[in-house]
Order: sequence, then structure tokens, then C-alpha cells
Amino acid sequence: MGILRNFSEVLRGLKRRGPVKKLCPSCGGSKLLLSSRFDIWLTPEQYICESCGYKGPIVMEVEAEETPEGEG
Repeated sequence: MGILRNFSEVLRGLKRRGPVKKLCPSCGGSKLLLSSRFDIWLTPEQYICESCGYKGPIVMEVEAEETPEGEG
């Protein structure tokens, strides 16, 4: 039953996952575009970085940090 409990915890964590920011693995820039409008539908996602020209399926995902009200 331990495996099912761990799996259940992972699923709960995925549901609570907030918005993520995608960053280029080469330069760390956030100016990423999908290479084609057919990405995700017909082919795997391919990203292009406007900053350094990186093209590939791998990006870094960083969860957006929540800032308390009044701080900015």
C-alpha cells in the first residue's frame, strides 16, 4: 500500500501546481516561442529562444513565486 500512498501524494501535488515560467536551458532567457503551431498536436514541443537562438524540446520550468501583498 505504500506505493499507492506515494502515488496519491504525487497526484495531489500536481493538482496544486501553480503557473510555471519556462526558461531557456542555454541562456536562462524567458523569451521562448513554440517553433510551430502544430507543436503539441502532431509533434513534440520544440522551443526557440529569441535571446540566444536555442532550438529544442527541453526547457527549464520554474514555479512562479508568490509575493505577499504590499511587497513588490
